[in-house]
Parts: sequence; C-alpha cells; structure tokens
Amino acid sequence: MIFDPVTDKPQDECGVFGLYSPEPNDLAWLTYLGMFALQHRGQEAAGMCVSDGDKFHVEKDLGLVTQVFDERRLDSVRLPNARVSIGHVRYSTTGSNLRFNSQPLTTRTNKGILGLAHNGNFVNALEVRTEMLQEGALFATTNDSEVMLNLIARESLMDLVEATAAAMKRLRGGYACVLMSRTQLIGFRDPHGVRPLVIGQREDGAWVLASEPCALYAVGARLIRDVQPGELVYFDRDGLHSLMVERRQPTPCSFEWIYFARSDSQLDGVDTHESRIRMGMQLAREKPVDADVVVPVPDSGMGAAIGYARESGIPFDYGLYKNPYAGRTFIAPTQEARELKVKMKLSPTSAVRGKRVVLIDDSIVRGTTSRQIVNLLREAGATEVHFRVSSPPITHPCFYGIDTAARKELVASTHSVEEIRQLIGADTLSFISEPGLRRAIGGQGMCGACFTGEYPAGTPLLNDVDKLALEV
Repeated sequence: MIFDPVTDKPQDECGVFGLYSPEPNDLAWLTYLGMFALQHRGQEAAGMCVSDGDKFHVEKDLGLVTQVFDERRLDSVRLPNARVSIGHVRYSTTGSNLRFNSQPLTTRTNKGILGLAHNGNFVNALEVRTEMLQEGALFATTNDSEVMLNLIARESLMDLVEATAAAMKRLRGGYACVLMSRTQLIGFRDPHGVRPLVIGQREDGAWVLASEPCALYAVGARLIRDVQPGELVYFDRDGLHSLMVERRQPTPCSFEWIYFARSDSQLDGVDTHESRIRMGMQLAREKPVDADVVVPVPDSGMGAAIGYARESGIPFDYGLYKNPYAGRTFIAPTQEARELKVKMKLSPTSAVRGKRVVLIDDSIVRGTTSRQIVNLLREAGATEVHFRVSSPPITHPCFYGIDTAARKELVASTHSVEEIRQLIGADTLSFISEPGLRRAIGGQGMCGACFTGEYPAGTPLLNDVDKLALEV
C-alpha cells in the first residue's frame, strides 16, 4: 500500500540512529530510546546493531520498537563494553515489508562485519544492482540499501571511509545513512541534503547521529550541527572527523517541515513548529476567508492552524477530537472499513456547531479522507467549511524516500482545485503557493518535486517506478 488509506497522507520515511562512545556504555538501551523517539518516521520494522570492538550483535524484526524489543530481546544485544551501535525504524519505500528487508543490514567483508541503516532512496539503484549482479554479486534482500552496502564491501583495497565515499559518488538520490564497523561509526548525507541527519554529543563524550534532534534529546545529547549535504562524518577514539565527498547543493525535502518531522525538531537551522506557524500565516495572507473558527486536522494541521488564526484574527479551537488509541495496527481492508476507521480516529466537538469553519490540514493526497472530515463537520452543525492546505497541490510522486501515491492516484494531478473542492464537498478550497511555502520555511533552497515535478537529485529511468522494482 503506497499511501496511508485512512489518513490519506504520504507514508512515513525511515529513521536512523547511531552512537559512538569512547568509553563502555549501555548502548543497547540508549539506541532503544533513540529509536523510540524516531518512531513517527517508520512503524513497519525496527532493529539495531551493537558492538564492543569484538562481538557484533544484531537484532531486528517487524513491528514497533516496543514490540520488537521486549526485555529479553533488548538484553540479547546488550554488551557490557559496547562502544558502537546503530538503529533503524522502517517504513518501506523500496522492497516489501518483510523481515529480511528490515534494517540494519549487515555483511561480512575484508574490513570486518559492517552494519548499515538507511533513510531515503537511491534513484539509480536498479541500474547499479543489475550491473553488480552481472558481475557476480549476491543480494539477500530486495531493498536499495543493500546496493550501497555491497558497493562499500567490494572496495577491498580501500579503508572503510574511502570505500564509503566512493559508494556515495556512485549512487544518486536522496539519502541519509549511518554505517558501523566493530570500532567505527560513519554518517553520510546526499549532496542535496534531501534527507536529514544531525550530530549530537552527550556529557560523557559519546557522539550521536540521528534523523532528527528529538532522538538526541531522548538520550541526553545536545545538538551540535547538521551533517552537511554531501558530507561524510566519522567517529573514532580521536573524536569527530569530516570529509566533504561531493559538492554541496542543498535542496532539503520541504515535507520534513510540512508534515514528517516532529514539531520539536530543528533541521538545517529551521525550527519545525515555527515554520508550520509561518505556513499558516502565509496561507491566511494568500487565501483569507470570513469565518468564525479555525480548526486543525489533528495533529498535522496544528501548527498551520495556529498561524492562520494568529494572522487572520479568527479564533482557534479544537473542533476535532483525535482518539489516541486508534493506532495504525487496526486492519481496515475495505473502503467502508477505512471510512469507519476515520470516525474511530476523529470526531467533531461542539466548537463547530453553528459556525463557519476554516479547516486546516497539511496536505491532500487522494481527497477521500478530506471528504469524510468535511462531512463530519457538517453533520456536527458547521454551517460552512472552508478548507485550507499548508502545502501546494501534490501532483508528482516522490522518488527520495517518501512513499506518496503513484501519479495517477494523486487527485491534484488529474483534477483542478475547483474539481477537488467539489469532490471533498467544501465551500471553498485553497492551497498555499509554492513561493509562499518557500518563504515560510525560510527562503532557502528546498525540494518541492512533488509539487513541481522538478527533481533536484535525479529520477529513476522509469517514472512512477514501483517500490518492488528490485524484486524482479
């Protein structure tokens, strides 16, 4: 399934985490905490590797962090003298949601055993993998992360840092990775910085890599800086080292600030919560409307709704209650069941009764859930529903690690704004402009390929390539 059929949102990405400790530490427990803080980035599988310089323990499986790592399993990867670890929470954007595709991936090489955790996608993975298969390479999984790991492993005459840099130059796309040997931790990011990766440090001197700062704070680390686009960083007994592998061409993913990142995160110097408030303020300036109350679609529309209310002067209120127990594990196999799950997840409050409502959400993918939410508000007594969206219309698929729908399933690729308005049943419908979004994020370069069709880090040979392409 290539989009969340209940929330009608682009599916999550993945979260990566890594630790290097100059002194022995309980890295299994710290990695568990870091992965738990990144759970919002992937709920299909979780795993970690831990090494003490000699032993190298791996544990992974399908499920949430708390489901995979019960007390027994966490103890199985605990090493009393652990110094290096990595962790991963997965949402599959390449390869099936099967246990053998769970990460970290590991392999034995002339450099010793290696473990890799990856967020993003390599757009030329299929071509490189095909070439390597013709040369006799073996692959145990069907995800593109193994292509990177295989490229690193085959450079037998290079040390680990040199081999990783060579692999970075071979693969294109949007990615952030953490790699470990028994004694070393490496992190690297694509030259466009599409996928995020940050560096932190604990008071005991341990270095931390993570997809978001929230994972640093969870293990008692402070944010040092972002890994720069095109940069490789590595950690050993001498501390932090940096190598610029490719020319920096920053176009980070705009959806990190629109939807994916936690509201308490700061990425590439831009505060997520504040940027979402600015999106709402910009939306109010671009698309004003006479109304009585501003209502967010929880939780992703919260920041933009605050901004819209602040700029417009229209009061903010909680017009939709979100049931915290309606999780992702509830099976909804039919459209009727999915519609019922929306009602299980969201229910209107009295704040909308007799009111003209401005409904704020971060995106519309197919429009099916948006239509149901509009209907819920009308049934609860809303006299008007004006839908405002804090992202531009999504008209193109993402090839860099966000599992949006194929283009034909994106409602904005085949319908005008007015046609979408009629489809969802709103009185009015407006999206933030692409320049307005850019200003709200901070005016920096950003990837807006899903809005514009302009892909800064390249595209696969076949557009709308299937996520199962490596399974042929």
